[in-house]
Amino acid sequence: MTRVAVIGAGSWGTALSIVAARAGNSVTIWARSPSVVHSINSEHVNNAYLPHVPVPEQVVATTHFPEALKDVEFVILAAPSHATRELLKSMAPEVPRGAVIVSATKGIEVETGRRISELVDGLLHESYSRSFVCLSGPSFAKEVVAGHPTAIVAASTDPLSSSAVQSLLSFENLRIYTNDDVIGTELAGSVKNVMAIAAGMVAGLGFGSNSVAALITRGLAETTRLAVKAGARIETLMGLAGLGDLVLTCTGGLSRNRFVGFELGRGRALNDIVGSMSEVAEGINTTKAVRALARQYDVEMPITEEVYRVLYEGKRAHDAASELMNRPLRCE
Repeated sequence: MTRVAVIGAGSWGTALSIVAARAGNSVTIWARSPSVVHSINSEHVNNAYLPHVPVPEQVVATTHFPEALKDVEFVILAAPSHATRELLKSMAPEVPRGAVIVSATKGIEVETGRRISELVDGLLHESYSRSFVCLSGPSFAKEVVAGHPTAIVAASTDPLSSSAVQSLLSFENLRIYTNDDVIGTELAGSVKNVMAIAAGMVAGLGFGSNSVAALITRGLAETTRLAVKAGARIETLMGLAGLGDLVLTCTGGLSRNRFVGFELGRGRALNDIVGSMSEVAEGINTTKAVRALARQYDVEMPITEEVYRVLYEGKRAHDAASELMNRPLRCE
């Protein structure tokens, strides 16, 4: 029986723990909150983040890294990106040498612009640049654990590592494909959250399907420009990690980032929106990071720029939409 550690007990971390356990693995999930640990261990459910979904008995929760990481073969990072640096520092002494590090986090560190793979490679006790795996794609946690057919991507420069993750988690309704484009997979999974906020704004303003379709298409163009400039392959952006995840998070009712944008479009203040949410909307912080990367790589990203202005400069969503529509006409 393969031993797996999941770091982060939000909805996605819990869902991955459930999937890994259903596939016959032994799973330990690390949570910051003692109440979440108690809920999983005593009631076999995560009442805080994924209520009403049974957690298999072979999933054990803990607040202690030595217990979570003891003799594991896979370490799945499922905490918000802004917490990843400190978590990696804290867990580094306990990570078994040779373990495969899997990132299920879709974000970029705001302060440095580093992707999760870069943080892992710089903060753990040995280089994981070869065996690191990025797990991404269109996957709402509630639908995965409910048995809805879902397809995602495991990306690694080491085919043995991506294939190992593919075998570990592909089970019943979850199908995992592999690729070797870590940069493209990570950036696509991050930028799509910015575009989801924009799509939510469009819907919150009362605009219809025409507007959302245009936003998704131009958002894909922005994402592709940035990712390719950073070294990604365009094929990755056309696949599950790119277009697939973008469509889901821009249109799906379970998207936290779309919810933020929708409420902004309706005129609510950002602080009020965030205060009403139990989990992090990665796109809020990621907008800062993506905007900085766009300037670093000298890439035009007008949608990202307008989302930034609404989030951080107090611009009204309606004015941001008008700004985008009144840009100079150009060839697609």
